[in-house]
Amino acid sequence: MGGGVALAATPLRAARMTSAKAPAPWGALPSPRQRAWHRRETYAFVHFTVNTFTDKEWGYGDENPALFNPTDFNADQIVAAAKAGNLHGIVLTAKHHDGFCLWPTPLTEHCVRNSPYKDGKGDIVREFADACRRGGIAFGIYLSPWDRNHAEYGRPAYIEYFRAQLNELCTQYGTLFEVWFDGANGGDGYYGGARETRKIDAEAYYQWPSIVDYVHSMQPMACTFEPRGADLRWVGNEGGVAGDPCWPTMDSKKAYTQSDGFGGIRGGDIWWPAETNTSIRPGWFYHADEDTRVKSPETLTKIFDESVGRSTNMILNLTPDRRGRVPDQDVASLTAFGDALRASFAKDLARNAVAHASAERGRLFRAANVLDGQRDTYWSTPDEDVMPMLTLDLAPGTQFDLIRLRENIALGVRVTRFAVDADMAGDGNWQEIVNKQLIGSQRILRLAQPIMPRRIRLRILEAPACPAITEFALFKSVAPRLLTAEETSSVALLDRALLKVVAASAPRAEILFDGDGLTTWFTSAPGSLTIDLGRRERIAGFSLVPMQDWSHPSTPPPHYVFETSEDGVTWERRSAGEFSNIVNSRQTQRVHLGQAVAARQVRLTFLNKSDDRRQLAISEIDILAPF
Repeated sequence: MGGGVALAATPLRAARMTSAKAPAPWGALPSPRQRAWHRRETYAFVHFTVNTFTDKEWGYGDENPALFNPTDFNADQIVAAAKAGNLHGIVLTAKHHDGFCLWPTPLTEHCVRNSPYKDGKGDIVREFADACRRGGIAFGIYLSPWDRNHAEYGRPAYIEYFRAQLNELCTQYGTLFEVWFDGANGGDGYYGGARETRKIDAEAYYQWPSIVDYVHSMQPMACTFEPRGADLRWVGNEGGVAGDPCWPTMDSKKAYTQSDGFGGIRGGDIWWPAETNTSIRPGWFYHADEDTRVKSPETLTKIFDESVGRSTNMILNLTPDRRGRVPDQDVASLTAFGDALRASFAKDLARNAVAHASAERGRLFRAANVLDGQRDTYWSTPDEDVMPMLTLDLAPGTQFDLIRLRENIALGVRVTRFAVDADMAGDGNWQEIVNKQLIGSQRILRLAQPIMPRRIRLRILEAPACPAITEFALFKSVAPRLLTAEETSSVALLDRALLKVVAASAPRAEILFDGDGLTTWFTSAPGSLTIDLGRRERIAGFSLVPMQDWSHPSTPPPHYVFETSEDGVTWERRSAGEFSNIVNSRQTQRVHLGQAVAARQVRLTFLNKSDDRRQLAISEIDILAPF
């Protein structure tokens, strides 16, 4: 078991094996631009626009361009932050839903040309494109199909405008690696002063196949994101978690669902891989009240394992502040994460191993190919041998806790299920340590603790075609360094230690102030919460973090009422409304009052959840102080 094949048993046998042809491709195949995208693995989103200055996630479209005025914008600093985090590209929000354009387009007045930035002569897109080239990383753009500012949105004239915007971005800023189209389309907006709701049938309105073809005509290697017919699909959540497994294939004849995006469809007829997106902070744009909620290096490592490690790409959002720079605490977390990642994967500990397999297709497809570090060489077997084994005899003392496997995806996803076994003493006593579905472009397996076996082997348990394995690599992980207190900062929030729950519609509401985004308060609807502030305070609003566990059968609250009282008896309604896109995005929701008010107690009421059968779920609440 695990013994090598005698390649030179006879001259005829040797000649036959040397001249063996490559295996035929199986199933859906990636395009050249998709193969290039898979190799990119990690890159950054950058959300920076007028929302940064209004403290919103979704602008309405009626913002004055004069609001956009970064005091110390530095695209090179943002590129450096991305590189510190081992991110190999940047996708910039050139235009978000509010319609404000970060380049001086002549197509609209709602753009940087009418802002104070560089007296209207600035071009944020140009500065990012140039900085990415200087920094040696790739550049891409996000262009929201929805435009809450444009008067013609929802009508044919807007599509002409949208295509003209694409033409400018795809022809004036060099090579792009990705063009990102958001799935949020249609709803209420400013629309040139109409202030109304406009509904659209996105597929019919945009004619996405023609839009995708238009992008490819100008940028042949740019992968398009999200709509059916694009190169990449949404993973189905914004928490940075891909399905296990997350197949890169989908069914072109099946209606697309969120759960399909999460896990993909094995044997689907189109190659439509998932991109796993999340933000380094709870929100997508900078908010000062999130300065203490930057994801830790340990959390970023977990996201890496659950995205890149599951054969998807990780796009991590960065949030430049009102200066136009990535904040220091974000840079500290990125650097610790990136340093640990680089150190962990710096040396393949299997390079000195001896590889042998239960079968080989020929000398061009020998077992040793999995150790040469080349993506285009691979181990394969005769067509009929779809459940082979490959064994590595390790150098004494080889200790590892990370296993990386790769398939040659140019030939399709061939392995359905596999196992990895370890022979600790070299005596043939094999122990199964991994049993998973899907290898794909990259499968990274993190063990609970390091092991030091004499041999390790890969067993193909289920496959429709013979394997094409390009890599079987082993690494010893390096933990991120701990951040110091000086590398975090405080914000304008009331002291949580003084907050006390005096009434609630469900028990355990105190966990809303525990600083742990993984703990959750559940309540039936309508839910309510009354908080004593500890003393009379001036308050500017509140923020709410919905539960981040997408698999739990509960729902965030879609509506709220916010009241204040100075004596706990007389209450005044201060704000009421809807939490924008909270069910799909799970972003931090913040409600700002028009002006600060004095209060001793606040009361929150959560109304009509989206599904009456489910509980409401909230992880964190903060009371905002005036800036």
